[in-house]
Amino acid sequence: MEESHEEIHPEEEERMSEYYVYVGLGGDTDPGRFWSAGLYRSRNGEGAWESLGGKIHPMSRVFAILTDPERRGRVTIGTDDGIWRSDNVGDSWRRLSAPKPELAVWSLARHPHDPNTIFAGYEPCAIYRSTNDGSTWEKLPVNVTFPAVSDHRHIPKRIISIAVDPANPDEIYASLEVGGLLRSLDGGQSWVNLIDGLYIDEGSVDIHSVVVNPRHPGQLTVATRFGTFRSVDRGLHWHDLKAPLLRPIGSYCRELAYAPGDAETLYLAAGNDFDGDRGALFVSRDDGATWKQADLGIPLKTTIFGLAVNPYRPDHVFCSSKIGQVLHSYDRGRNWRVNPLPHAVGHVFALAAADIADS
Repeated sequence: MEESHEEIHPEEEERMSEYYVYVGLGGDTDPGRFWSAGLYRSRNGEGAWESLGGKIHPMSRVFAILTDPERRGRVTIGTDDGIWRSDNVGDSWRRLSAPKPELAVWSLARHPHDPNTIFAGYEPCAIYRSTNDGSTWEKLPVNVTFPAVSDHRHIPKRIISIAVDPANPDEIYASLEVGGLLRSLDGGQSWVNLIDGLYIDEGSVDIHSVVVNPRHPGQLTVATRFGTFRSVDRGLHWHDLKAPLLRPIGSYCRELAYAPGDAETLYLAAGNDFDGDRGALFVSRDDGATWKQADLGIPLKTTIFGLAVNPYRPDHVFCSSKIGQVLHSYDRGRNWRVNPLPHAVGHVFALAAADIADS
């Protein structure tokens, strides 16, 4: 009898390949605010969520997750207890030698051309760099002033996003919650605050995310408490990208991400406030000229605090509300499925995807 074969379309074959989605639980480090601790993973974003809390001692608040396209299976996390790494998709962990933060490591970023160079953003405001894949770290001389409206002891100064221009890797940008946008044009040897001066409200200098267009050197986009803005001259001048409004003063915009290898597809995670009750994911197919709200299929009950694109499969996009409504798309944000975290597990502050190492 002739054996029959079911045809597998390329997009289905891609979906069958194996990877993990990771979710980190954190919270605000301000005194008296609610927070959680923990790290979860799901196979292909569809499988049951597995807690990794018992594999990291002590289990910490997770604010940043960095995967490594050159080393599949490697995951690095930034926490309130330092920087930890796994080389086997999260089955075991070790602490790297990076200094333990006073409050938290909020961001991790990799050099676009040198996989052994990693940047870490701290609270209080500091940036550390390792040029030997995390073996040793140096503190960069981030000696800047802050806008007067945010230069108060009770207003945090945390580096929550770092971006390196792929075309000019000596140009590094770091966003401050709350306190402006930092820039170095000499590989981190010196820094300036691009957003300074007099403001009525510190929200104008509350910068949550910065990305550099992969094909247009010097083009920056930032997500702020009051909207999303663009500079085409390395941060000297800015214009409003007119992200859809979720409140009259401007949407609370939390994260930005380009689709890997695609300078036109830009994702924006947003909501109606830090502790808001409405979230939305906006997608631009023309690099911010126009936006469309993604139809996620369910109402989001908080701002989106987790956004990730699988670096190995740019069609695969993930987002999450703070309360663990994790959603995934296999077609660059056109269609979505939900895979919520276990009941009562939440305060998502970090999200990432990483391929499973070859056996």
